[in-house]
Amino acid sequence: MTTSIPSFPSFRSEKPRTVLVLQGGGALGAYQFGVYQALHEVGMEPDWVIGTSIGAINAALIAGNPPEHRLERMADFWDRVTHRGLSTWLADVLPDWARAQHKLEVVLGGLSGFFRPSWPTWGAGRPEAAGETPSCYSTQALRETLAELLDPSLLAHGPTRLTVGAVNVRTGQMRYFDSRHETVGIDAVMASGALAPAFPAVRIGGDSYWDGGLYSNSPIEVVLDEQPRRDALIFSAQLWRADGPLPRSLPAIDERLKDIQFASRADSHIERQRQLHHLRHVVHRLIDAFPEEHRGHPALQQHRHLACDTVMHVVKLRAPALPGQDGAKDIDFSRQGVAARHEMGLAIARAALERRPWNDERGLSEGFCVHEVDAVVR
Repeated sequence: MTTSIPSFPSFRSEKPRTVLVLQGGGALGAYQFGVYQALHEVGMEPDWVIGTSIGAINAALIAGNPPEHRLERMADFWDRVTHRGLSTWLADVLPDWARAQHKLEVVLGGLSGFFRPSWPTWGAGRPEAAGETPSCYSTQALRETLAELLDPSLLAHGPTRLTVGAVNVRTGQMRYFDSRHETVGIDAVMASGALAPAFPAVRIGGDSYWDGGLYSNSPIEVVLDEQPRRDALIFSAQLWRADGPLPRSLPAIDERLKDIQFASRADSHIERQRQLHHLRHVVHRLIDAFPEEHRGHPALQQHRHLACDTVMHVVKLRAPALPGQDGAKDIDFSRQGVAARHEMGLAIARAALERRPWNDERGLSEGFCVHEVDAVVR
């Protein structure tokens, strides 16, 4: 599919910064692959990618490769972590049995190119490795996969800005590793995806880190809080849904709990940012209302950093549910599951690019617009 690069008539600047924000969600991250592919098709490469957990891995695959190799590297990664066992080959014949068997195969055997069971830890425990915490699985395979698929120089200092979030195990505080301000390497990407107790913590600079999704699985505030502010077109690929039906079974309760937990208050974060952005516009207008000779007053200068007239468009690309999915959907690395989620991401992002809701002129006056692109799987 080929189309022209979207225009940006509703922004103040000639070309706003394009930002891609990627949640954590394990196997659900195949959806993000599809979202990026749709952007790539129209030549809309992100200026900045921000991610946690599997979102950090997908973000690294984008920032850590030149545009002409990104799809190839992402496809390679998702092919490597796709599970190929008895359950996969019988999924079309015995779907219910295959789903249950798939969970068992992944839990007991891990995933090639991603993680393998750490049997000593599953038993009586083992002494901690330097900087690690006990875990059910080893992620050495993921480290080797990323080393093969990423260009360290592009990851660290490439033209596409990369930000990945991880939680300090001791302090419980979020840290964002940002290639604009420091060298970002594979350790930071691994730390962002170190979901305990499954995976061990990753040690960086004397501190140990776990999965950033434990603190904020939708790190959209990173771009909205940044100084200095710039017009931005923000694509938020959302893997979990805060809204959902009342669960009627224990498996449905498990899925609902995960959705609520990992949706990570994304909607409330966006609403808070909308309110803050409105206040920034109010401060900007108030300062402009002062006569020129009074604008240098110390009291005004003290608050000038709070003011802006930038325009932010947030495009929420919400992943729909797959038929038959349950609380283990984030470990559904089956061939069918990965392919279906990739296709959903591709279709929904293409729909957004076709509609171009950010061209709505109301963005000029409001300064902050949220657009939802949703779909129903038939």
